[in-house]
Amino acid sequence: MATLKDIAQKAGVSTSTVSRVLNYDASLSVGEETKKKIFEVAEELEYKSKKRVTKKMKGKLAIVNWYSEAEELQDVYYMSIRLGAEKRAKALGYDYYRVYKQNDFIEETDLGGILAIGKFSQNQVKQLQSHKVPLCFVDYLPQEEVDSVVVNFKKAMRRNVDYLLEKGHTKIGFIGGEESFSDGTGQWVDPREKFVRDYLKRKKLYHETYFFKGAFRVEDGKRNMLRALETLEEENRPTAFIAANDAIAIGCLKALYEKNVKVPEDISIIGFNDISTAKYITPALTTEKVYTEEMGMSGINLLQERIEEGRDVSKTVILSTKRIEREST
Repeated sequence: MATLKDIAQKAGVSTSTVSRVLNYDASLSVGEETKKKIFEVAEELEYKSKKRVTKKMKGKLAIVNWYSEAEELQDVYYMSIRLGAEKRAKALGYDYYRVYKQNDFIEETDLGGILAIGKFSQNQVKQLQSHKVPLCFVDYLPQEEVDSVVVNFKKAMRRNVDYLLEKGHTKIGFIGGEESFSDGTGQWVDPREKFVRDYLKRKKLYHETYFFKGAFRVEDGKRNMLRALETLEEENRPTAFIAANDAIAIGCLKALYEKNVKVPEDISIIGFNDISTAKYITPALTTEKVYTEEMGMSGINLLQERIEEGRDVSKTVILSTKRIEREST
């Protein structure tokens, strides 16, 4: 595992700066470029080196991100997917360029394929399809017949509920997120919330007042945990919360620390994604690991099959997850 010192040395900053950035310290005054460098180095040091394969260039790949560069720093999940995709593209001999939120023009000249990372509306999907090149979505399954790489959310969320039940928790809450498509045509509905809700109903343990929702950001996780502490009486509040992502979970931990609520003695927290910062938070975050590097690599592999092998049947890759148990449960 990479240490804070390793990250600091490669990023060219102090160890204390790395620690405060990875802990989302709002009082730290550093530039966005410095933050971006630290997050990218932290993600890169998690990757295992892979043998490079030299391939003849088949045109450029456009890596389209539904997040802006600034939003990537609030939730490095998508940055991790992007870095995995870029590493795989480079290893296969493809040139690539980044497009953020479809605000940048996708170059038509020598365009070999498009990798779309994140959530896209039907209109945006059609717009991407209009380029008439191989197209793959990562972390999203459109209604259209296209290639995609997704996570088995249902299995993961049921496993987390069962894990908490085994630890003796019967009052389980959920803090989720909601996001809108960047073109303003609607909202993306997170299946994790539905799967937790349905599974708790099956177990006859569901309480509507235990569910909260905001954005997929640290500050919203903190805000919703504070709401839970304020609106639910101590004897009736959940003894464990599942967060829809690690950024939300980190915000929850900050709120609990602020209110002197002990973790995991009073309330346990489980995150989702296992972003590189999860292990550096205090207490270290128990979370469901999503193999983000593999997601990005799989997306590039699907594009390669289309470009070099001529595959014309749509394919969906579903990746499993793994719980990483640390100090927050």
